[in-house]
Amino acid sequence: MAAEAAREVGQLEARIAELETRLKPALLPHDPLDDRNAIVEIRAGTGGDEAALFAAELFRMYSRYAERQGWRLEVMSSSDSGGGGLKEVIASISGRGVYSRLKYESGVHRVQRVPATEASGRIHTSTATVAVLPEAEDVDIQINEKDIRKDTFCSSGPGGQSVNTTYSAIRLTHLPTGIVVSQQDEKSQIKNLAKAMKVLRARLYEMELRKQQEAIASERRGQVGTGERSEKIRTYNFPQSRITDHRINFTTHRLDDVLQGDVAELIDQVTSFYNAEKLRQATSSNGTGDDTKH
Repeated sequence: MAAEAAREVGQLEARIAELETRLKPALLPHDPLDDRNAIVEIRAGTGGDEAALFAAELFRMYSRYAERQGWRLEVMSSSDSGGGGLKEVIASISGRGVYSRLKYESGVHRVQRVPATEASGRIHTSTATVAVLPEAEDVDIQINEKDIRKDTFCSSGPGGQSVNTTYSAIRLTHLPTGIVVSQQDEKSQIKNLAKAMKVLRARLYEMELRKQQEAIASERRGQVGTGERSEKIRTYNFPQSRITDHRINFTTHRLDDVLQGDVAELIDQVTSFYNAEKLRQATSSNGTGDDTKH
């Protein structure tokens, strides 16, 4: 009976540890932004055509992940580089918990592979940047019409008779901040204006969030970061079929699966890491009482 009891104790202790791990995130205050939809911006970085191709692959990866999650993705604007690459793409993703799942994807993504045009087989390194912004609501950001300069121009690229004939494209300049947003995907000027305002609102909202976070960080240097943009958060190494997230030292060799949209494991690992760090910081602050005034 003693041996049986010892075995049962071991099983129950393991169960306790598992339940504690699952319950700890519930101790963190709920972030209201986690329930928001998101604006995702992907841009080619250093590396020329190879960077543009990688940006297109990242966009396909997130598009397929959104499809797996049952989310709705709408391309708001895009700029092709030719040959299947993308200089830039901005998309709105709506659904349950979009921002909570994608918020730690912001940063510089690096790719290492041999380009198809490389005759000597030398590995090239290129980058693309990803920015995930919580979609702002009207109550979050109040934009004064006097602060916006609106320019109209003819659309360019494929699109039928309206291209280069009607002034349906919109460019908004937010004068106080210098933020410029262009939108030309729709044939209707009204629809382009609505999309451009949506992107502008999200960028202004993110700017305000950053100011708040920087103010908090200046007072509490030990506070855990929020996954904001930093250099080289992740490397995609094609020769070794390896992806490494440098923030958490996590590596997987499921490169092909991830690029097909199976990003859940990476997202789960990063989210768990930041939740654990936030919980550790909160526990430390409550234990010492030094930071309660903040």
